[in-house]
Order: sequence, then structure tokens, then C-alpha cells
Amino acid sequence: MLLMKNRILIVIILGVLLVVTNGISADVPPATPATDKKAESVGQDELKNEEKEPGWSVEIVVPGSEPVPEPVPEPVPEPVPEPVPEPVPEPESEPVPEPEPKPGTDKPEKLIKEIKPGEDKSQIVEQVGEPESREAAGKTSASTEAEPEPEPEPKKNRQDEANDETKPEEEKSQIAEQDTELEKETPKEPEELKPLYVRELIDIKAGHNDSNPVWSPSGKKIAFERSIGDKREIIISGLNGIVFQKIYCKLSGKKNEEMEFFFPGIAEDISYNSGISWSPTEGSLVFMSNGGSGNYDLYHLPQLGNESTIRLTEDDEKDSHPQWSPVADDLIFVSGRTGKADIYLMKLETKETIQITNGEKIYLYPQWSPDGKKIAMIYGSNENHDICLIEDITKPVETLKALTTWSYDDLRPAWSPDGKKIAFYSNYNLQEDPKVWALFVIAADGSDPTEGEELYAKVVATNVIPDIESGPAWMPDSKRIVYVKNDRQSYNPIHVVNVDEKAEAILKTTTKMNHDVVCSSDGTIAFRAQVEQWDHIYIAILPN
Repeated sequence: MLLMKNRILIVIILGVLLVVTNGISADVPPATPATDKKAESVGQDELKNEEKEPGWSVEIVVPGSEPVPEPVPEPVPEPVPEPVPEPVPEPESEPVPEPEPKPGTDKPEKLIKEIKPGEDKSQIVEQVGEPESREAAGKTSASTEAEPEPEPEPKKNRQDEANDETKPEEEKSQIAEQDTELEKETPKEPEELKPLYVRELIDIKAGHNDSNPVWSPSGKKIAFERSIGDKREIIISGLNGIVFQKIYCKLSGKKNEEMEFFFPGIAEDISYNSGISWSPTEGSLVFMSNGGSGNYDLYHLPQLGNESTIRLTEDDEKDSHPQWSPVADDLIFVSGRTGKADIYLMKLETKETIQITNGEKIYLYPQWSPDGKKIAMIYGSNENHDICLIEDITKPVETLKALTTWSYDDLRPAWSPDGKKIAFYSNYNLQEDPKVWALFVIAADGSDPTEGEELYAKVVATNVIPDIESGPAWMPDSKRIVYVKNDRQSYNPIHVVNVDEKAEAILKTTTKMNHDVVCSSDGTIAFRAQVEQWDHIYIAILPN
């Protein structure tokens, strides 16, 4: 009986347990393979998020800022934002780009904000109100970026682009004009002119200085002055260097105290036998000498090779600067016999002498025109001399005129071989430096301006060394002048200038400290150059 009661009690307990077990099982569905896989995926995502480096985090702000409800089958009045993809952990250093707005979509814009760890999100993330429409949402999203991008450059229309293309051309044109003006202001380097030959006239020997060469009319003979200590003599030579005559006058013991009257600071060492001038037939010549008497007079060598000379003047005052007429046996010279220097005319056959100028100041360096009808000279005093012209030697007073009239020093006129131009030296320059000389060429008929900028326009060469005794050296073509450039660094080179084109060329003579340049009727050049501190005469032939 007792056993029976135990069995009935066990059955009742088992029945109760069975009922309880069936009730719990009805609430928990059985596990499926899909459910197991989903749980496994979620676990892996959580593991990845835990392993992510705590650097820059990304917060996605949706317009409306309320939590996104899960989709329901019932329609909602407001647009549902599109699902937000989970952040990609790679690359970790690059910020997540802002999604571009998609035209025509029913979903609102999203704003992406980058937040550094530890920063207050309220200061960085802007709360965006719900836009009234999709279009307004797009505008609001574009205006609330975290860091505004730089404003793009305004678009240029076609006219602006054309102007931009024109500007470089205008700049190039302006640069080209500036370069052209600079070329005009900057003097061009002269070309080099190589002579056919350059040689010394006579064998070079130390102990004497030669200077002031003067060509005979045919260019076959040359006379020059030689100084040996206190001894002064005139040497006459052929082009072959053979000396066939010397003219020597003994020096006077009287000091030359009044020479400044005739050469006021414009002449170098004045020899006692100088001022050589050939006759048109070149069989004789005249010169100035003190003759050993201490008084400067004019002398005539009537025949080359003759030992005796003829004294032409015997006045107590100085006579100098003789010039033989190119067409007659007439002589012009300077004399101080009236108390000031004037120009005189002498007939060599009779020695008849007449005064042709009578100025208040002094006249110096008279020069015959090639036709023997006119005379050019300088007139003035101290450091202001002008170029003057007697247009008719038979009417000297009536035809006297000034070719220059400014306050500068104009020296040593020289006629061109064709008689149409006159060259001279002047110390007019833009620097107002009285020691800087230029070479001018003007019309011989007096038609050019006599002063000012118009006269300065007649300059053909600047920074020249004035050869006072010889004057500017014209070439036979009357188009070129040979002169010495004042350039001690280059040892005063010889230049040739075209007077019409004002184009210069350097004559490559290889000589140093050149001076006293003269040109013969056939174009042969003679000049003085320094060799071991002694001056010697050289000759050179130009090409063509």
C-alpha cells in the first residue's frame, strides 16, 4: 500500500514537470542555422569596433536630429533618410568624404562632421533644422559644412580671356620699345678695322721724340719735327723711311715768355722749328723758327736739298701758323705785330703783306679752303673760341662771318677735301666738362645753326683727343675722319668715323698712346705713337 502511494506521487510530480516544461518551450522558438549565423556576424562586427584605433571618430548628423525609426509598413508623412553605412576603418587617417546630393531623390541630405577626441561636440556639430522641402534641405546642407572651401575664382568671359591673351603681347611690345630706347641711348661698340699694314716710318731709336707729321700734296713725302734734348729740327723723308734733308736752327738763349699769347692753354710742347706747310708743287716749304735769334719768324726753304733758307718776316712780334695756298704762291699766317693776333696775307714773290682781320680778340690757325678762295680760322680768347669764315679772300672784311657763336671752346677747323664741310673740335658736352672734347662737322657755307642743341646735333664723335697742330684728319672721300679716342685704358686707339652715318670703327694698329693723326691725298695715314717712352712716326694703309 505504501509502495502504491509512492508510485502515484512520482506520477503526479512527473506530470507537473511535464506541464511546466511545455509552457516554457512555447515562448522560446527553437534555434535555427540562420539565427546562429546572424549572431556570429554581430559578434564579429562588435569585435572589429572594439579593435578600431581611437583616433578620429565620425558622427553622422541627419536633418531632424531625431533617431531614425525602423521602417514600418505604414506610410509616413515625412521622408525617411536612407540607411547610413557603417564607417570603414581603412584608411584610418583619411576623413570620410561628404556624400554628394543626388538630384531627384526623395531622401534628405546628410552632413558629416569630423570630431577630434576630447572636443565638445556641441561646438563643432551644428544642429540643422528640418527643411521644408528637399530643395531647402540641399541648400541647408551646402551652407553648413564644417570647413568652408575657398571661393572659386570668378569665371572669365570671352572678353576677359581675350584681354588676358593681349596683355602678354602688350608687355612684350613695351619691353621691345624699352630695349630700342636703351639701344639708342647706349652707344654701340665700334667695329674693328684691320689695316693692310702698319709700320714705323724710320727705324726706331731711343733718345728722340718725333711729332707733327705733315704730308706733301702728292702723299709721296712727309715732314715732321724731331726733338733731341734742347735741339729742335725738321726731318723730311720719303715713304721708304730714307731721310733726305734735316732743317736745324740753333736755339736762342732768350726764354719764351710770351708764347701763351698765341697758345692760351691749347697747345702742347711748342718746338722752335714747327708749323710746316708744303708748296702746291711740294718742291719747297715754309715753317716757323726762332732762327737762333730768340724771335719767332717765318722761313722759306725754296728748294728741297738746299742748305740755305730765306727769312720771310723780321718783325719784333711773333709770326706763326703759316699756310701755303693750294693754288698760288700766297701765304697766310698769324702775327702779333698790332699788339694782338690777326691774320695776314703775303705774296711770296714780293713779300708784300696785308692785314685781313682786325678783331678785338685773337685769331688763330687759319686754313685755306681746297679751292684757295676762302679761309676758316678760330676767333676768341681764353677758353672761348669760335669758328669763323672769310668767304672771299679778296673781300675779307665784308665776307667775315661766324660759324659758331656759343660759349664753348671750338678749335682747329679743317676743310673736307671737297670743300663742302668743316670739321673742328669742341668741348661742348652734356656733362658740361671743359676737358671732354667732341668732333663736329658743319656745312662750310654757313647754313647750319651756330649754337644750341641744333649745333650739338652736328657732333660725329665724342671723347676725342684734339690734335691742335694737325687738326681733324679727313680721308680723301670727304666722308670719313680719322681721330684718336681718349681712352687711356686702351692706350688711346685710332678710330675712323663716317660723318654721315656717324658709324665708328677701331683701327687695329697695335700701337700705344697715339696722337697727331694725318691723312694723305691717297689715304695713307701717318701718326705718332709711343715706344718705350719715346715718340715715333708710324704709317698705316686702310683696306679699300
